[in-house]
Amino acid sequence: MKKLKFEELNISKNLLKAILNMGFSQATPIQAQAIPEIFAGRDLIGQASTGTGKTAAFAIPAIEKIDAENKNAQILVLCPTRELAMQVAVEFNKLLRYKKNIYALPIYGGQPIFRQFCALKRGAQIIIGTPGRTLDHIKRGTLKLNQVKMVILDEADEMLDMGFRADIEKILQTTPKNRQTILFSATMSPEIMHLTKNYQKNPKIIRIAQEQITAKAIEQIYLQTQQNEKMNTLINLITKYNPKLSIVFCNSRRKVDTVARTLNAKGYKAAGIHGDVRQTKRDLIMSKFRNNNINILVATDIAARGLDVANVEAVFNYEIPREVESYIHRIGRTGRAGKTGRALSLVSDMENFQFRKIKHHVKTNIELHN
Repeated sequence: MKKLKFEELNISKNLLKAILNMGFSQATPIQAQAIPEIFAGRDLIGQASTGTGKTAAFAIPAIEKIDAENKNAQILVLCPTRELAMQVAVEFNKLLRYKKNIYALPIYGGQPIFRQFCALKRGAQIIIGTPGRTLDHIKRGTLKLNQVKMVILDEADEMLDMGFRADIEKILQTTPKNRQTILFSATMSPEIMHLTKNYQKNPKIIRIAQEQITAKAIEQIYLQTQQNEKMNTLINLITKYNPKLSIVFCNSRRKVDTVARTLNAKGYKAAGIHGDVRQTKRDLIMSKFRNNNINILVATDIAARGLDVANVEAVFNYEIPREVESYIHRIGRTGRAGKTGRALSLVSDMENFQFRKIKHHVKTNIELHN
């Protein structure tokens, strides 16, 4: 596919200025294909993972459709987690740098709802929310979606996996029937197709091939190790590569707690995040991680959705993920913002089959550690 510069995508002057100031000149594949379709008013399904530039793929055309004189909600973005909602809001606000009188507001659980009442009353054309808190505001009458032009479901597969299907459908039913509906998902499950059939009109489907979404800036390495030797192996790797910031991925909450506790006992500055960690504590941990007061973050996949820390030098797969998409998402936490990164996977005998499947699908070289 021909590579496109943002100047070729019919973007307004002030928005283009913000994009260029963010250091971007050339559209990623998902942006080059999705932006013209969304501009044209078509419903769209984008199959693309984290790290492909999908936020800008929907944020750029969404911003262009806003009437700045109208302070009511015109764009609704639904995200599976608080962290992703916050990150999407940050991206919108970067793009809005030179746009006057257009506001993006994140709403999510864990933040005082009264503060959100006040912000909604002041007016925001772009609402970025988690399904539960968004539905809560709708029921309270503090959020009205009758003037929404576009609904975006970001990481729809994650929202469905987390049990938000009923909430999503209730929210969609409160929006105008002539709205534009954009859906991004790493996978196309039967539940995704159900949403598509019931809430989209002849959607354009865009798929980003697997080889396009595996970051070339990331050195990918794996090690064969016994299950009971994984902690020693991890510590040896941390000692060898000495990353300033790193993320250790585990498949379960219990394992996250165990690994974080063991690393701290060994003298490392580590902390774990997963679905049972309260939002206030999670925010504190992430603040410490970004400020280098914690240099090892241990996380489950869902807890790490929306993480965007530019200086993560290494990702460790302490446990091999069950899905190929999760592997791609994990390694995409490093090698960001033009930097290089390293992804190291600890593979036990029981994980060999799953890891062979990952190696087959990612279509890139994952080398055995020497």
